[in-house]
This record gives sequence, structure tokens and C-alpha cells, in this order.
Amino acid sequence: MNLYQQLINQKIKTITPEELVAYSHDYGIPLTVEQAKQIIHIARTNKINVFNPQERAKWVRELAKITSPQTAKQANELFLKFVNKK
Repeated sequence: MNLYQQLINQKIKTITPEELVAYSHDYGIPLTVEQAKQIIHIARTNKINVFNPQERAKWVRELAKITSPQTAKQANELFLKFVNKK
């Protein structure tokens, strides 16, 4: 795992619900603080590497359960923008 991947994964593990909501609004993804708390709980209790397509797909399915399929799709598109940067 390169430094960029480590930084992204570390941010996912340390983000606050308020930060996640702010980021989601910056990118036009609707998210409540309660949903953000649930998402963060999953991120902190499961080892998820968003750079791995299979792990990211699992993460997106969990996200769809917490939010909605549309929100999960938007989040996946955002993840793809980040993971394709090197």
C-alpha cells in the first residue's frame, strides 16, 4: 500500500460524523449525522480497503443499507475519483 492509500484509509478511520456530513454535502451526497455515525462505526469496526474493488463493493452494499442505493452509488463514484488518483 502506498503513502496515498495509507493517508486515505487513515482519514476514513479518523473522520468525525460532522466532517463526513460536510464532505458529503460538498460533493452533493445527502447524508445525515446519524447515517454518518453508522458509516463511521462500520469503517472503524471492519478492515475496509477502498482501493480494493471487492472490499469497496462490500462497503457500498453496507452503505446502501444505511442510507439508500442512490447515496451508495454516489459515494462509490466519489471513492472511484479518489482511488484512481495516484
